[in-house]
Amino acid sequence: MTLTGLLFNIQKFSLHDGPGIRTVVFFKSCPLSCKWCSNPESQRAEPCLLRDGGKSVPDSREYSLEETLEICLEDRPFYEESGGGVTLSGGEVLTQRQFAAELLRALKRENIHTAIETTGYAPREVFEEVSKEADLLLFDIKHFDEKRHIEGTGVGRAPIIANLKSALAFGKTLLPRLPVIPGYNDSPEDARGFASLLVSLGAKRVQILPFHQFGEKKYDMLGLPYPMRGFPQLHPEDLEEFRGIIAGQGIDCFF
Repeated sequence: MTLTGLLFNIQKFSLHDGPGIRTVVFFKSCPLSCKWCSNPESQRAEPCLLRDGGKSVPDSREYSLEETLEICLEDRPFYEESGGGVTLSGGEVLTQRQFAAELLRALKRENIHTAIETTGYAPREVFEEVSKEADLLLFDIKHFDEKRHIEGTGVGRAPIIANLKSALAFGKTLLPRLPVIPGYNDSPEDARGFASLLVSLGAKRVQILPFHQFGEKKYDMLGLPYPMRGFPQLHPEDLEEFRGIIAGQGIDCFF
């Protein structure tokens, strides 16, 4: 039987999802329901329709492993020239564990650098099965406080922290990332909370991802309310105090 994955985009020439020039493969389905999600269609495990003007178009389709690999390999010269590769993103990659793991293995056989962007929310065996195949983990941390984590994402943080600890303990090449959201986790107190968590985990580096409004139109196309409508976008200059608090704990904190 042909192995397939449900994908909503394969984006080429990305410069923000790992080192160098990359192709990003976007997986459907996510167990989190973050209020600021820029890909709200990715939260659903099944295809849905995007309404643009008078037209309705499917948001995703099934790709075979061979087709996905072929598309990724089209840009091999750019990967080799820039030190880039392929990043699996979402949604949440871990919800399609077999397709993700097999795609990573296939890319490894082609000597392509691989990364996954993940929330880390999965049973430990699923996380380990997929993450061990990737060269780099880009691991998002939404909040350090359990109650606030549930309020913002709809799920608790226990499996996320457990998987993060596991990956760090085994020396996996991992970059924690903090999506900083206005009114949710952007205060100096929040920065101190994140710093305390990172120090306790032994993390040496962290990347700040300032909130943006790039996904706003998708909520309209899906007929969904957008909880972050009207909130200001954040820029590095808005978060310098936030960054400085974390850096003050000896952590390499950057945008």
